[in-house]
Formats: sequence, structure tokens, C-alpha cells
Amino acid sequence: MSAASAAVSKALGSVDIRTDFIPMVGGLDITTPPYQRKSGLCRSAQNFEQTIYGGYRRIAGYERSDGRPAPSDASYSIITATITGSASLGDTLTGATSGATGVVIALPGGSFVITKVTGTFQSGENLNVGGPTIAVSTSVAIANGASTALLHATYLNLAADKYRDDILVPTGSGKILGGFYYNDVNYCFRNNAGGTAANLWKSTAGGWSQVAFEYEVTYSSGSGAATIIDGGTLTQGGVTATIRRVLVRTGTLAGGTAAGTLVISVPAGGNFAAGAATVGAGTMTLAGVETAITLSPGGRFETVKENFGGAANTTRVYGCDSVNRGFEFDGTYFVPIPTGMTADTPTHVKAHKKHLFFSFAGSVQHSSIGAQFGWSPLTGATEIGMGDAVTGFAGQPGDALGGAMAIFTRNRLSILYGSSSADWNLVPYRDEIGAYAHTIQDVGFTVFLDDRGMTDIQTSQAYGNFAHNALSNQLRDRMNEYRPSAVASAISRDLSQYRIFFTNNYAFYVTVVGRKVIGIMPILFADVVRCAWTAEKADGTEVAFFGSDSGKVFQLEKGTSFDGAEIEFSLDLAYNFQKAPRVEKGYKDATLEVSGTGYAAFNFGFSLGYGSTDIPQPAFVSVVTNFSSV
Repeated sequence: MSAASAAVSKALGSVDIRTDFIPMVGGLDITTPPYQRKSGLCRSAQNFEQTIYGGYRRIAGYERSDGRPAPSDASYSIITATITGSASLGDTLTGATSGATGVVIALPGGSFVITKVTGTFQSGENLNVGGPTIAVSTSVAIANGASTALLHATYLNLAADKYRDDILVPTGSGKILGGFYYNDVNYCFRNNAGGTAANLWKSTAGGWSQVAFEYEVTYSSGSGAATIIDGGTLTQGGVTATIRRVLVRTGTLAGGTAAGTLVISVPAGGNFAAGAATVGAGTMTLAGVETAITLSPGGRFETVKENFGGAANTTRVYGCDSVNRGFEFDGTYFVPIPTGMTADTPTHVKAHKKHLFFSFAGSVQHSSIGAQFGWSPLTGATEIGMGDAVTGFAGQPGDALGGAMAIFTRNRLSILYGSSSADWNLVPYRDEIGAYAHTIQDVGFTVFLDDRGMTDIQTSQAYGNFAHNALSNQLRDRMNEYRPSAVASAISRDLSQYRIFFTNNYAFYVTVVGRKVIGIMPILFADVVRCAWTAEKADGTEVAFFGSDSGKVFQLEKGTSFDGAEIEFSLDLAYNFQKAPRVEKGYKDATLEVSGTGYAAFNFGFSLGYGSTDIPQPAFVSVVTNFSSV
């Protein structure tokens, strides 16, 4: 070896070559100074979420829902043909021999791409649009048969758009007022077209169907309890109706002191009137004519599920909306619940220890134990004054005798211990810590939004109303900006997330493992969220929905778009100094580890020296991936 080559070899051998792995975990951090940010945190992000196993994932899409087939479940087929006529997008293609049909979504030349296929197309048959023959098929319809991953993704999107056009809003006006998922059926509330009343709608295979409300009549006394039951026939002279629900607010039927309401079917033979009536061998006194059950418009609905009956099939939905009476719903009958309040318009609802709880401004009231319709102090119903506007409830772990319940007001947190009004013990938990309405959720522990940011009960107890107790400190300024516009929250059981939504279309997805927040990421939707709800289906799978200003109900975690609109996403990691911020370094290579399904294309790059213009910056590289075959 020559002296010159030996010198070169020695120089190369002295280069300190190192590799560094950047774990993508920790979420967005716009508060910590750049030098102190941990590797893998984000300095900006949009529409990525922190996964529970590490890594950032672009969020799934959402799409409108009314019970009909979901757009993201659509498929397409390709028929090659000798084309002699013309077809247009949206035309229905019909096989003259097979009678099969499909809607044309693309015309790539020498073939038809169709969706909504019915029947089985044959090779060699005439293909018609309307009456005329426009082609002769040279193949059967090949399902999902695109030649490239990009074409496959494109045709799937076109098929989804065609199904999306079928999905409608519940008839009415204005935003969705609330919703719930019950017995594998989705429900929502919306004002009618004139804005004079609110209606309840259910999703069906044919779209939204309005839930019919029945009638109610008030009674002041009753005897013969054995026959005054749900399903009985109320009779007064020649007027009859079927009793859907017997509500006893005070007294007892057995003692002849009952007072309450009956929810009944449409009366036959005229109208009821004040006076005596019978139900089988039982008797009662009606207070007057029956009235149709209606809902005043404009409320904000909140619901819970509870089984007061004890049987497997007696779990029902209980709710309120701040402008109407509370209610019970069993999938068929909507039952208003009178509590006796002069302004009987509860705002928040909770089932706890076999009591039904409602809040009225600064008052918390609950039913008799095991009797959701009973609101008499003589049978255990009572009122708890809170001294501040109640903003929600949350169940808490308790001792061997059972759990407790957190009662949140805007500026105070209290815990209710005990099992009934006989031994209730309301314990102030923290003054100056409260919750914004509709932000309280349980992710294994209770999380809520306070004036200092997102926090939980245990942290609040330990550290009080100070900024450092917030779970959202890494994005404190952003949270302070958005906090007054918090409008809804929800959880994702599958993704272990607490989600909070704001009226500016933003949301924060908070990923939790155990009792630790491992990352908070900002989300920007194309549609504003006004209310949100999640549930488990009978088969254990999770569903999540939100209602928006347009009157649409959207299902989350569905599809690859925001109801047909592109999802804009970006992710900028914190500057990484490899533990040596004052040492100049040269970067030779970078590898991005990604996983997923289907086709994806995105830009990837890096910047040097805080993106300084004094340093030549590399160009972004377009990355195209095909995670699965087509």
C-alpha cells in the first residue's frame, strides 16, 4: 500500500458513523423548548393519531350513515366488451341475456367499470343502456379486477361515491341534536322542517325512519293494581286505548294512592275525559283528555342505558335535553318521565345505584330506588343542592359495598358515596376544579376538560387547580385557545382514546395506556361535530357516530375520506440532535418504516438546522406504497 492510500484509509477509518432509531411516540408537543423535546415527539401534526403500540397512524375516515350500505363497503367490477355505442357515467348497464345490471362509474376504454351489480353478467351477451344495445361483452364481470393498485383505489372511491349519493339526512331542519345506539340500531334527534318540534329517527335498511310517538294521559288515583299493567286496555265508556307504559310518580297502585301518567296508543272511539276509567278489574281517575307526546325543538340530548327491570331484555335508554322532560325509550315506545318539577327540563342524566339521576341547573334529583318513574320523597326520591350549575356525572370505583358517583359542576367536583337517600354522603373533592359540559368520559379513569386543560380526578386531587396537573400540558396554548368552544366528547374502546371536539372543526385524540397518556394529536375534520356517541354492537364490535350542522349523521372509523373529501394530513417530528446539539453532523441516509393496507402515496423529507435558508435543504421525496395485492 502506498503512503498516500494509507493516509486516505486512515482518514476514512476515523469517521464516527452512527445510526439512530427515532421511536414515534409522545404526540404533539408545542410547549416544550426545542432543545428539550424528546426524540419522536411532533412539533406539528394534522390527522395523525398515536397508536397504543407506538407509531403514528393517519386516522381513518368517516362517512354519512342512515342504515343503508356504507360507501366504504362498496365494490366494483370490470367487463371488457366490443363497444359499438356510447355510455355515460351513471348509466345503468344491463345484460340482455342475464338481466344483470350495474351502474357505470368509469369508462377506461374497451371496458366498463360498474358498481351496484345485481345478477351475473355473461360473456358474449349484448349490453344495453336503456333500450339500445351499445356493446357485446367479451368477459364476465370481474370483481375488483383493476390492473394496478392505483386504479383499484380509484375505482373503489368512485364506487363509494355512488353509494354515498343514496344516503340521506333525517327529514327536518338544522343540526343533529343528539343520538344513541341501542340494540344494534342507530338513533338521532333533529328538529322538524319548520323548527317547531324535535323528532326521533332510527336507521333502517331503507334509510332514516321517524319513530312515532304515542299519547299520554294523567291519572290521580288507581286501585286494582294487578290489572293496571303495561299492555292492559284503558276503557272509559266507548273510548279505549292500549296502555304502553304505566308510570307511578307518587303513591302506590296497590294502596289506591297512585298518581302519574299512562302512555297509551291512539284512542279508539273518541277522546278520554276527566273522570273514572277502568283497566280490567282496576279503576283510576283520569285528569282530562289525552295529549300527543311531542318534543320542543332545539335541545341538546344526552342519554344513558340502564336495566331497572332486572331481566335480560329490560335495558332501556334514558335521556334528557334541557328543554323537555326526561324520557325512557325501549326501541318502540318513547315515554316522557314527569318528575314534578315546575320547569321539568333536566340537562344531564345518570343511572346510579338503581336510581335515575337528573340535573336541573344547580340541583341534582333522583328517582326512588329501582323505580325510574317514582319521584316521591316518601319512597326515597330526593334532591341534592350543588350550589353551582351541574355539568355532568361520572361513575367511580368504590369499596366492597359498591362504587361512588362524581358530580361535576362548572367550578367544583364532588363525590357522592352511599347506596340511597338513607345514607348518601356528598363529599367535596376539589374546589375550583370543575368540568365543561359534554367533556366527561371514562377511559378506565374519568377524564374531563377544566379551565387548566384536560385532567382526571386523581391528578386533580393530588395537585389541585394548578397548570401542571393538566394532561394536555404539551399543547397548553392550543388547548387554552380551543377550550371555550368544546362541544362534545367520546371514547374509542378499540383505540384506547379519549376524544374531545370543538366547534372550529378541530378535535384532540388522546391515547391512553393504563393510566398514562402516551400521546395527544390534533385532528381537523371537514364537518363540524355537534354531538357524538359510541357503543358496542351485540357482536362486541365498536361503532362511533357524530352529528353535524348539515343534519347528517356520520360514522367514524369508516372509509379513507371525510365523506368523499380528501383527508389532508401532515406530520413534522421534533428536531433531533442525537444528544449532541453543538456537534456538526452529516446525514447520509434515512429510512422510513411504514405499514398499512392498500395503496398510499405521500411526501417524505427532512430539514436541517431548523430549516435555515443558510443550509441547503433536501427536496421532499414522493413515496408510493402498495401494502396489499389487488
